[in-house]
Amino acid sequence: MSTDRLVIRDWTPDDAEAAFAVYGAEDVTHWLTPAMDRVGDIGAMRAVLHAWQEAQPNLPPPRGRWAVERKEDGVVIGGLGIRLLPPFEEDLELSWQLNPGVWGKGYASEAATALIEWAFTQDTEELFAVARPNNTRAIAVAKRLGMQWVGETDKYYNLRLQVYRIRQTDLIG
Repeated sequence: MSTDRLVIRDWTPDDAEAAFAVYGAEDVTHWLTPAMDRVGDIGAMRAVLHAWQEAQPNLPPPRGRWAVERKEDGVVIGGLGIRLLPPFEEDLELSWQLNPGVWGKGYASEAATALIEWAFTQDTEELFAVARPNNTRAIAVAKRLGMQWVGETDKYYNLRLQVYRIRQTDLIG
């Protein structure tokens, strides 16, 4: 899928260097839910991407992980994901992670909007986003996406998190 400025596509191991700029950055991994250690090097990142690539065909839509590539230069600037939230694995979590060098340019909102619209064509009625309370950037993106604040909980990942939700009916009208 694509937007005016971005292509959302499957990850490949060739994306390791660009992905490492995201998942190897303390500014990114500090905020991730579930808590994820910073990826140590490009070789480790290549192994993670290989695992994501292998898992992708077995995940029922809309679940998955995707690379976000800038159209103008073909550079991978981040990733998107939709996965089941623990512990009951009923709720679907939308997540986004971008290279800190491209923060503040609207890419997260643009890419996530496209993914939300696609997800709602895949027999999905609602998506959630969770953010640590001090993650003002993620909370701002959730609000820009039209997600509504649901509350604060510690049921996901054993972390105190802010929960946002968007329903398919929120996009109509």
